[in-house]
Amino acid sequence: MVSGLLLVPLNALGAGSASAVPGLVEDPASLVNPLIGTAGSVNTFPGPDMPFGMLQWGPDTSPHRAYGGGYEYRDSRISGFSLTHLSGPGCRAAGDVPILPVTGRLPGNPGEATSGFSHAHEHTGIGYYGVTDTAGITTELTSATRAGLGRFTFPRGADSRLLLKLGGGATQVDGTRARAVGNHEVVGAVDSGHFCGAKNRYTLHFDIRFDHPFTGSGTWAGGAGRPKGRAPGAGGMYLTFDTRAARTVTAAVGISYTSDANAVQNLQHEVRGHGFDGLRQRSHDAWNRVLGRVRIGGGSHDQQVQFYTALYHALLHPNVFSDVNGQYAGMDGRTHTLAAGQRAQYANYSGWDTYRSQAQLMAMVAPRTAGDAVTSMLNGYDQTGLLPKWAQNNGESYVMAGDPAAAIIAGTYAFGARGFDTAHALEVMVRQATEPNADRPGEAVRAAKGYLPADHTTWGCCNFYGPVSTQLEYDTADYALATMAKSLGRHGTYTRFAARAQDWRNLFNPGTGYLQARLADGRFAPGFTPATAYGFIEGTSAQYTPMVPFNLRALIAARGGPRAYGGYLDSLFTDLRKPSGTNADLGNEPSLGIPWQYDYLAQPWKTQALIRRIQQTLYSNTPAGTFGNDDLGAMSSWYVFSALGMYPETPGTDILVLGSPLFPRAELSLGTGPGRTLRVNAPQARADAPYVRALEVDGRAWDRSWISFGALRRGGSLDYALDTRPHTDWASSPDSVPPSDATGQRETHAIGRTARHHR
Repeated sequence: MVSGLLLVPLNALGAGSASAVPGLVEDPASLVNPLIGTAGSVNTFPGPDMPFGMLQWGPDTSPHRAYGGGYEYRDSRISGFSLTHLSGPGCRAAGDVPILPVTGRLPGNPGEATSGFSHAHEHTGIGYYGVTDTAGITTELTSATRAGLGRFTFPRGADSRLLLKLGGGATQVDGTRARAVGNHEVVGAVDSGHFCGAKNRYTLHFDIRFDHPFTGSGTWAGGAGRPKGRAPGAGGMYLTFDTRAARTVTAAVGISYTSDANAVQNLQHEVRGHGFDGLRQRSHDAWNRVLGRVRIGGGSHDQQVQFYTALYHALLHPNVFSDVNGQYAGMDGRTHTLAAGQRAQYANYSGWDTYRSQAQLMAMVAPRTAGDAVTSMLNGYDQTGLLPKWAQNNGESYVMAGDPAAAIIAGTYAFGARGFDTAHALEVMVRQATEPNADRPGEAVRAAKGYLPADHTTWGCCNFYGPVSTQLEYDTADYALATMAKSLGRHGTYTRFAARAQDWRNLFNPGTGYLQARLADGRFAPGFTPATAYGFIEGTSAQYTPMVPFNLRALIAARGGPRAYGGYLDSLFTDLRKPSGTNADLGNEPSLGIPWQYDYLAQPWKTQALIRRIQQTLYSNTPAGTFGNDDLGAMSSWYVFSALGMYPETPGTDILVLGSPLFPRAELSLGTGPGRTLRVNAPQARADAPYVRALEVDGRAWDRSWISFGALRRGGSLDYALDTRPHTDWASSPDSVPPSDATGQRETHAIGRTARHHR
C-alpha cells in the first residue's frame, strides 16, 4: 500500500453511472466452448478432459490433423478418436491409439479408414464430445482423470466394428502390441514420442473393456486384416460386434505410462460404479470447482464464454502422470513411486511458452497442483540432472531455448504455490545455471565472453540456436532465480544472478537502439535491419528488443528515453492481425509482454486501450477465436490475466502490471484456506470503456500502474472507475511506474571489443 495518499470515494469521481451490480457466474463449466481454437494454427482439442487430466479422448480429423490437438474444424472427416492430445503445441504430438467405429466389410487398409461428419451433428462441452457420422454411427465420449467411457451406437447389423489404430499416433510409432483377454477386453501398449522430431520416447499402456462381447477380432500390418491374429507389432486391431439386438457398445478405457497392470487398475478405480452420465457429471463438477475459483459477473455471453474457455485451456496442462497407486515412469526410464506428501506426478512442460503467465495463473487458481508440478520438476532433476525444458511425458525434447524451468519455479512460488522443497529448488536452479548441462549448452561461452556469439558453431548439443534470443532467455531465467533467492533470504545469490542478468547490454547496439547478433570478435553482425531474424528464435530484433522485463528503465534510457521508447512501442502495433518483422507478433510468446510496457512510460492509458483492442481483434467465441499456437495454455492464460486487468510482466517476480478489467465484477479465491478472496470491481466496464479514471486498493486511492501479488494474496479489493476516454492524469508520474532492477548494471561495451563480465 502507498501511505499518505488521499482517500477519494469512487462515487465522487464523476464516472458514468453503473447499472445494477451483476451477479457472479454460478456454473462456469457450462460456459466452456471446447471448439474455440480448433481452426487454424491454435491447435486446441474439443474432446473431454479433466483438470490436468492424463486421458484426453477425442476426435482426430483428416486431412488436416492439427498438431497436438488433432482436430481441424474445417475438415469433414474423422480418422479416429485417440486417447491422448496436447492443447496447442507447434509440433505433432500424442494422438495415441485412435479408435474408429465402422460398419460393413472391413476396409482394405484399416489404418487409413475415415468417416465423414458435419458440425450439424456434433456436440461438445465440459466432459463430453458426441458426433453422428455420415454412416449413422454415433460416438460419445466422457472422461475421468486416467480413464474414460465411450459409447458407440451403430446401425443394426452383425458387422459393426471398432478399429484400434495402434500405429496411428500423431508422431512416429516405434512399436505396438495388443491382445484380447476373453471376448470383453483388450490390453496393449504403443511406443512413441519424437516431439518436433526429437529423440524423446514414452510407452502408453491401455486397457479397454466392453459391456458386451465382441464376436470376432484380428490385426493388420499394412493393407490387409488377419482374422484372429494376436501378433505383437501389428499396425492395428479390429473388433467385430453383433449389434442387431443391442446397438450401443460401451467401452471403458484406462491408460498408464507405467504398465499394463496399472492401466487396468486406473480403469477399475476411476470408472467402476459410474455410468456414462455419472462420469460426465463428475467431470462437470470437477471443472466447476477449479473454474469457480475465478468468478466473473457481467459482460456479454460471448465474453463470458471466451473467458472461461481460456481459463479451461490454461488448466489442461501439465498433466497428471502418476497412476492411482502412486507409481509413475521417471525421466530416467525407471518406475518410481510418489514420496509422502506429493499427491501426483505431473508431466508435459512447454517451458518456453508457459513460464510467462500460465505457471502464475495455475499457482493462483490451483496452488496445490502447482506445488506438486514443481515437485515433479525437481523429481526429474533428481533422476537425470536436468529440469524440464520442453518435456513430453517422461522424455526431454530440448525444443525451444533458454532455461524456462527457473522462471516456472520462481513464478509459481511468487504467485502463491507452496508444498515443494524451496531450498532444494533454489539449489537445483543454481546448479543448472552454473554447471555444464544440456539445458544450457551455451552457458560456458557466455561465461567467457559475456554474450553468445552468433558465429560460434560448437555449442555441444541439445537444439541450441538463436543466440540473441537464447541469451535473453538466460537473463530472464537468472533474474527469476535471483528473485526467488531474495525471497528466501539468500541475498548473495540474489545479487550474483541479478547482476549476471544485465548482460543483455552486451548485445545492445547504441548506434541502432536494438538488441543485435554479435560476432565472436566483438563486432555486431553486418546487414542489420530491425526486421532481421538473424540470431533470433521465432521473431526479429524489433520484436525481441523489449525483452528486458526486469530492467526496462535501463532499456528505455538506452533507446533515448520515454518519448523515443513510446514512439518505438507505437510502431510495433500498427497491424495486429498481420504482423510484419517490425510489428509485435501477439500470436507468439516473445511479444506478449510488450503491450503492457506503456505502464513503464507513465502512459498507462495506452496499455489500457491497446489491451482492449487486442482482446477484440484477436479473440472471439469462434473456432478461430484466438491467435497463434495456444502452447499448452500460454495464449489462453494471457487472455485471462488481461480480462482481469493485470499481467505478470517480469517472470519470477510477483509484480502485476495493470490494464483495466473487462468485466464489472470478478472474484478470485486465493490460496488454500477460506476467506482469501480478491474482489475486482469495475462497474463501468464495457467494451468501449477501457480507461482507468481512478483505482482504490482496499479503500485507499492507488495511483500506480502496478501492484504486487504479495499485497493481494490474502484477499482484498481493487475498485476501478472506468471511462470511455483516456485519463492521462492517473498513474502518470515518474514514481508511478512498475519497478526495474539495475543490480549490477554496467554500461554497454564498445563495439569491436570482446565483452567480459564478472561471474
